[in-house]
Amino acid sequence: MSEIRRATCHCGAVEIEVELPNGLSGAGRCDCSFCRRRQAANVSAVAATVKVLRGADNLALYTWGTHTARHWFCKTCGIYTHHQRRSDPSVCGVNIGCFEGVHPKDFEPVPWAKGIKHPSDDG
Repeated sequence: MSEIRRATCHCGAVEIEVELPNGLSGAGRCDCSFCRRRQAANVSAVAATVKVLRGADNLALYTWGTHTARHWFCKTCGIYTHHQRRSDPSVCGVNIGCFEGVHPKDFEPVPWAKGIKHPSDDG
C-alpha cells in the first residue's frame, strides 16, 4: 500500500516528502563499502516523488565511482536522509530513522542486499 511520508534530519533543518510504494515494509541495508559504514536501514521511495520541503541549501551530496548513487546528508547535523540507488536510479532509499515515531529496531532483523560487488562492476 503506497503512502506519502515526511522525513527530517536530526536538527530539523532538512525536511523531505516521499512516496513509499510499499509503505514502511521492505526495510533493508546494503553491504557496499559506503553503506556498510553508514549502517542506516532504509525503505524504497519513488525517486521522482522526493520533494525537499525545507533545507535544500542545507543538503550535502556525496557520490563516488560511477556517480550513479547519490547520497544526501544534512550539512548541520550530518544525518543521511536519502539516496538515489545505483541498482535502480528511479528508486531512492530513505533512512527509516528520519521518519517521526519510527524506530529502526522495530524492523530487526533488517536484511542486507549484496552491494559489495555490484553487477555493473562486471562490464
